Amino acid sequence: MKLKNISDKILKSLNIKDFKYIELPSIIETNHIVQRSGEDFRKFIFSFYSQDGKELCLRPDLTIASCLQYLDKKIKKKAKLFYKGQAYRKNLKFNESIIKNQIGFEIIGSKSEKKDDKEILDTALKSLSNFKYSSGTMTIGNVEIFNLFINKLDIPERWKLRLSRHFWRKKYFNELLKRLETNSDIDQNIVEVDKKKFSQMLRENQNNVVAERSIDEILKRFEYKINDPRKVSKGKKVSRLIKKFLKIKCPIGDAAKKLNHFFKINKINLFVDQSYFPISKNFISKIKIEFSTSLGRELEYYTGLVFTISIIYGKKNFNIINGGRYDNLIRNLGSKKKVPAVGAAINI
Repeated sequence: MKLKNISDKILKSLNIKDFKYIELPSIIETNHIVQRSGEDFRKFIFSFYSQDGKELCLRPDLTIASCLQYLDKKIKKKAKLFYKGQAYRKNLKFNESIIKNQIGFEIIGSKSEKKDDKEILDTALKSLSNFKYSSGTMTIGNVEIFNLFINKLDIPERWKLRLSRHFWRKKYFNELLKRLETNSDIDQNIVEVDKKKFSQMLRENQNNVVAERSIDEILKRFEYKINDPRKVSKGKKVSRLIKKFLKIKCPIGDAAKKLNHFFKINKINLFVDQSYFPISKNFISKIKIEFSTSLGRELEYYTGLVFTISIIYGKKNFNIINGGRYDNLIRNLGSKKKVPAVGAAINI
């Protein structure tokens, strides 16, 4: 079947499900992408400057373009949206296309989060009927569970924030774990010098400003660090625990059981009910449904559910659909309040 016919059938099915079609801009401000994904992401985007000096880029991601439009139109109620178009992103592998043809669908502004998560997953699975494939796998993860786990660990608060903030940056996250294990980011000689400086600053005018911060602010932060120490032995133990957690992978029907066993034997005060997951069946048609704690390490903006679907066509494995929940994205793009959002993109 030609790709256009597949695309038309999917778009028609979304229309029937009360999703409203919208057109997305091809060009967006670069800072919207870089602020979400970091400066390192610049190497993947096609950017240029407008005549007024504003940095723009071809959209590397349809979700951000959709959320920007939701924000710009000042929509205040629930919206079920779908769209199609191309995302432009440079690849590290020369044999991969820089253009991705996609169909996206989202539910924004609804407080029925679990119901919406299930609808997005069901819609994604039903769209597979338009493709010829022998088998496939849907892998489901949840960033919220990871953050809850991190917040229960016996490490300084600043480390909890670091690990949660950089979960999606896999390489840097692993570097953080090494630092946690070895205290390689702490030079004891510098600490002693800082303590002497701390004593000197206590005798100075607390309202004086140094490097754009008041002395009072600097002293409070340093005192917090002194009272929140990190021992090497504790760091090694926590790092091993995080690595074990990120290796949990099982059929979705066993997800709660596996997680709760891990929490119990490691004395983590957490409990997850199986109803927390929008799907509990291990197989749906030809699709195997799995759970993985490490999923969600590609994009910064996921906050809860995250999933990916791969199918076998011929002898090759194709990543066909990706999606998840991103409740903070619209607020980070400029909204004054948090706006719940969940969606997915089909790679045609």
